[in-house]
Amino acid sequence: MKEFLHYIDGRFAAPATGEFFDNPNPATGAIHARVARGSSADIDAAVAAAKRALAGPWGSTSTRERADYVDAIADAIEARMDELVELESADTGKPVGLARSVDIPRAVSNFRFFAGAVRHSENGCHPMEGALNYTIRRPVGVMGLITPWNLPLYLLTWKVAPALAMGNTIVAKPSEVTPLSAGVLAEIIDSVGLPPGVFNLVHGFGGEVGEPLVSHQDVGGISFTGGTATGARVASAASSSFKKLSLELGGKNSSVVFADCDFEKTVEGVARAGFANQGQVCLCGSRILVERPLLERFTKALVEKVSELRPGNPADPTTNFGSLVSRPHQEKVESYVALGIEEGGEILTGGARPALEAPFDEGAFFQPTVIGGLAHDSRTATEEIFGPVVTIHPFDTEAEAVAIANEVRYGLAGSVWTSDLGKAHRVSAQLETGMVWVNTWLLRDLRVPFGGVKDSGVGREGGKYSLEFFSESRNICIKL
Repeated sequence: MKEFLHYIDGRFAAPATGEFFDNPNPATGAIHARVARGSSADIDAAVAAAKRALAGPWGSTSTRERADYVDAIADAIEARMDELVELESADTGKPVGLARSVDIPRAVSNFRFFAGAVRHSENGCHPMEGALNYTIRRPVGVMGLITPWNLPLYLLTWKVAPALAMGNTIVAKPSEVTPLSAGVLAEIIDSVGLPPGVFNLVHGFGGEVGEPLVSHQDVGGISFTGGTATGARVASAASSSFKKLSLELGGKNSSVVFADCDFEKTVEGVARAGFANQGQVCLCGSRILVERPLLERFTKALVEKVSELRPGNPADPTTNFGSLVSRPHQEKVESYVALGIEEGGEILTGGARPALEAPFDEGAFFQPTVIGGLAHDSRTATEEIFGPVVTIHPFDTEAEAVAIANEVRYGLAGSVWTSDLGKAHRVSAQLETGMVWVNTWLLRDLRVPFGGVKDSGVGREGGKYSLEFFSESRNICIKL
């Protein structure tokens, strides 16, 4: 059983308290690693190291040098692809096929993309009568990066890559539920020779590590991805010291299906939007709104498509549906299915734990579930479940579809399915979300802004938006 330590000031370090916590494989319940349990003392040491690194050679690195480091990290991740795929699957319960096709390749892409982005970024120049203004960008300083359990390496690298590219130093806090690939990332960063203190990793729990990081006076900014309730606490803790803040929070996203859609492609796309990564993606379309003339046909086809997803051993390359991330999360999903039945819903498929052979009978598996007959404003249909549960609701007009989609407190993403381009533009523009996909879902261009409105977050990341967040613009005026 491997132990995962903190990484502070260029060294792998035991926790200041000497305490570790067990890390289980969610598909079997078996403990497969021990992880350092961080404390405020570990955060203080990591922040101090990051602050020293800013004052050292890292503070004078050129854009080219930083981009070369970022590219080297991408190469090293790629070289350890097989190991990371197996580790990510074992830590999260997701199928190895998903980790191999999405999670780890995207981690590589994040570093490659931001290496290129920083090499080709431009700053403003504004001549005026008798003077010349030009803008430079400098790092924010020590950045705190807090990431969730659903896409551990994917989302950590989404923050680490631009933060490094812009010259910041980092204290990262991965989810205590899925910390292992972050530990390997620390090994990779150590191997490429990044100066000590530039990247620091502290494992542990939110109250013991996350809060001291967010409130630390020497941390200049926080990038947080996670639940809305936790995001509110992060914002409150960070506000007293006026830190830069980016919050990517929860979602309860609608897939809006019109009767004139390409039927087969829409069924396939909406099913993927609802159940990718076992429904554990903040962008998942868990509210399916269907124009009434198509409702019966679409529902039948969707149920058939979802029934093809069969939970099983995540390490089997043929498995297309893994476990949930933990037993507590499995129980949360179960509670929402029970609530849906209480609220008058009908289970059209799924709705229970699957019967699996040992050792997977002890895992956090749950069947992909479709619920019909619920009011669109019921709790089950409006609260974030973050699991493999979707609800289906009819609508009669464009205006009604938009109203139903916008009635939730979240505003992260949505999708619109129609062959009418004018309708696609009209509806997309009216959805109160940060992102809308038309006739597709999760088709990502890393240059575009990523983030939500309402209770789904503050700020945008991606492309120039990440480079801007992880830096401070400074204007210099030269009198001629």
